[in-house]
Amino acid sequence: MIAFDLRCSNGHGFEGWFKDLESFDEQDSKGMITCPFCKSNKITRVFSPVAIKSTKGEEKPGEGKPDYKKLAMGIMEYIKDNFEDVGTAFTKEALKIHYGVAEKRDIRGSATGEEEKTLKEEGIKFFKFPFIKPKDEDN
Repeated sequence: MIAFDLRCSNGHGFEGWFKDLESFDEQDSKGMITCPFCKSNKITRVFSPVAIKSTKGEEKPGEGKPDYKKLAMGIMEYIKDNFEDVGTAFTKEALKIHYGVAEKRDIRGSATGEEEKTLKEEGIKFFKFPFIKPKDEDN
C-alpha cells in the first residue's frame, strides 16, 4: 500500500491509499477518486515530504548520515539505465506521449524554461533532476 497526498480542483487536500501508483492512475483516469469534502473527481497528486522519525542517541556505532552524493549518483544511474534519452526533443516527445501520438514510455532530456511552461500548461507532469558529472568524466 502507498499513501498519496491529493488535492481536488476546488483546493481541498486529503490523503488516499492505493495498492501502487498504477492503481492510483487507473482509478484517477476512470474518475473513481472523489474529494471527501466536495465530491469533485478532478484530482491531482501533491508531492509531499517524507517524514522520518528519529530521536537523539538512537544512532548505532558505525552508522552516520546518508551519503547524499552516493544516493544522487544511484538515482542518476537508474534514470540513465531506464529512461530513453530524447535530448532537446524532450518537450516534443512528452507532448506526443501525452496526446497518445507516441508510445507511453519513460523519457529524459532537457527543456527550456518556455518549454517547461508549455508542459505545465498542457498538464504534463515532469520533474527536474540535476545530473552530476562523475569524477572519472571530469576531463
